Amino acid sequence: MKPQNDPEASASSSTPTKVTPPPDTPTSGGEPTPVSSRYIWLMVVAQFGVFLALITPIAVSLSIRVAQLAPGHEEYLGYVTGAGAAVSVLVGPLLGVLSDRTRSRLGRRKPFLIAGLVLGPISLVVIALAPSMIVLALGWIMSQVTWGLALGGLTNSMADRVPEQQRGRLAGFVGFVNLVAPVAGVGLSSGLAGNNLLLFGIPGLLGALLLAPFILFIPESDSRNMPDMGRLSPGTVLGKYVFNPARYPDYSLNLLGRALFYFGLTLCTTFTAFFLASRMGVGVQNVAGTMAVLSALGVVATAIGALGSGFLSDRLRRRRAFVLASGILFGLGSVGMALSPTVPLLFASQLTTSLALGMFSSVDQALALDVLPERATNAGRFMAIFGLTASIPQSVAPLVAPVFLTIGVAAGQKNYPLLFAIAGAFTVLGGIVITRIRSVR
Repeated sequence: MKPQNDPEASASSSTPTKVTPPPDTPTSGGEPTPVSSRYIWLMVVAQFGVFLALITPIAVSLSIRVAQLAPGHEEYLGYVTGAGAAVSVLVGPLLGVLSDRTRSRLGRRKPFLIAGLVLGPISLVVIALAPSMIVLALGWIMSQVTWGLALGGLTNSMADRVPEQQRGRLAGFVGFVNLVAPVAGVGLSSGLAGNNLLLFGIPGLLGALLLAPFILFIPESDSRNMPDMGRLSPGTVLGKYVFNPARYPDYSLNLLGRALFYFGLTLCTTFTAFFLASRMGVGVQNVAGTMAVLSALGVVATAIGALGSGFLSDRLRRRRAFVLASGILFGLGSVGMALSPTVPLLFASQLTTSLALGMFSSVDQALALDVLPERATNAGRFMAIFGLTASIPQSVAPLVAPVFLTIGVAAGQKNYPLLFAIAGAFTVLGGIVITRIRSVR
C-alpha cells in the first residue's frame, strides 16, 4: 500500500483523504456528544490506578531497591529514573501515532489500554525481583513504557470523546487524583517495605484492577472501517514528531505557554528544600518534617485550585483568563518566597504556588483539548507532543538553574531569591503567551 503523505507536507499539493471517524469521535465540524457520568468516574478511577502504579516507585520503592542493589550509590537512582524519562519522551509520540493508526474491532485506544493493563504489573515484578542494577533499569524503562501505554490510551480517549463543556471538570478531577495517588502510594508502601514483591506488586495489581472497569464498561467503536493511513517508514515516523506551527497557531501557542510555565515551575520546585534550609539556617536533612507538612498542605491547595478552576472554566466557558491568573498567581507566590522576611510568609507564598499549579494543570489541559488539531484522526500524535511540553522543561530547568544561582553572589553562595524571581517571571510569561490564543475564550 502506498503510504499516505503527512498533512503538513501535502496540504497545499494534494486533496486530503476523507476520513470517516467512528461515532464516538468528533468530526471536523463539531464536538462529540457529552459523555456519561459513568465515563467520567471510571476515567477518574482508572487515572488514579495508573498513577498509583507509575508514581509510587518514583516516590519510594525505587529508592529502596537501589539501596539494596548498590549501597552507598544513591546517584544510581538518578541514572535509572533519567533513563526511563528519556525513553518515555522518545517513544511517546510514536505510541500516539500507532494508536491513531490502529484498526481493530476494539477500536483505536482500547488495545493500548489492554497492553498497559497486562504488561504494566509485569514490569513492576521485574523491578521487584531484579538481581542487578541493569535489570532494575530495564524494568523501570519497561514500566515507563507499559504504564505509559495505559495513560496514553486514557488521555487519547478524553481527546476523542469529551466535549468542550465537560473538559474543565474532568481535567480538574484528573488533576486531583494525580495529586492524591502519590500520597496514597507512599502510605501503602510504608507497610510493605520488607517485601519487595509486595512493595511493587500491590501497587501494580491495584493499578490494573482500577483500570479494568474502564476497559470493560466503556465501549469504543470498531475502527476497522476508518480509512487506512498508509505505512509508517522511519522518515514518516520522524516527521510525526514535528508539525508546522503556522498551520496550528493556537495549539502552538498553548505548547509554548505550557513549556514556559513548567520551566518556571521546575526552577522553583527543584530547589525548594535547599531554599528552605538556607532561609531557616539549618541543614537540608533537617527540613524533611517541614517539607512533609508543606507537601500535605500543598496537596490540599492544589486540589482546590484544580477542582475549583476546572468547574468554573466549564461554567463560564472561559479558559484563557484562568490560565493567565494561574501564571500571575504562581509568579506572585514565587517572588513572595524569594522576598519573604518571615518563615510563615514564606510558607504562605509556597502554598500560593500550589494553588496556582492546580489552576493551571486542570484548565490548561482542558484548553489543550479545545485547540487540539486533527482530533478525529491524529489526536494521539498531538496529545503525545503536548505531553513533551511538561517533560522536556522538567529535564532542562535543573540543568539551567545553577547558572542563575551563581549570578551576583560570592563564590560558594547561592542566589535563591533571583532563581525564584526568574521562575515567577517564566510562569507569568507562559500565561501571557496563552492569552494570545484566539479560538478559545
